[in-house]
Amino acid sequence: MLDRLMLAVLAPTVQRLASALVQRGATADAVTLAGAAVGLSGSALVALGHPLAGLVLMALGRLADGLDGAIARLTTPTARGAFLDITLDFLFYASVPLAFAVLDPGRNALAAAVLLAAFIGTGSSFLAFAILAERQGLDSAAYPQKGFYYLGGLTEGTETLLCFAAMCLWPAAFAPLAFGFAALCGLTLLTRLSAGWTLLQAAPDKDTTP
Repeated sequence: MLDRLMLAVLAPTVQRLASALVQRGATADAVTLAGAAVGLSGSALVALGHPLAGLVLMALGRLADGLDGAIARLTTPTARGAFLDITLDFLFYASVPLAFAVLDPGRNALAAAVLLAAFIGTGSSFLAFAILAERQGLDSAAYPQKGFYYLGGLTEGTETLLCFAAMCLWPAAFAPLAFGFAALCGLTLLTRLSAGWTLLQAAPDKDTTP
């Protein structure tokens, strides 16, 4: 829900940083890998009992995630790079609930499992629609900078990161935050199912055999 606003606000800064990195020879794939390593290290710090330090690394990792796409657009975007980016993004998102479950299994394991299940729902609906939209030749006017049809929702990347930040700032409140955000993810899944059904129903029929 907030991704379009955040992209518009941060775009000039991200563009300047990306241009500076390109001038220094940085590649989009290298930034993707570095950002994933930093973000996953942040999750590891959470699991070890250092949520505030973990939050700092998560924020840096997400900054890198914004930079890699900008660098790709300034150089040569590739399907390989987009694949690497989205795969590592979902791995990072899954690592945070797992980290809190490791930190305190007795209090957090069930809530983490519920949140991970909700992430599977939002992630699968997001990716399944992107695949079929590509096959049907659909384009997203809302997110033209994306390499695929970005089907938005109530819980997008910005909301997820804000929730992770709250969890790191108040780790004792992980369980209610996780259950609450899982419920919002459920609403996102329902709206995506409705939007995806409507958009694909209106699209010209093409072969969609897996």
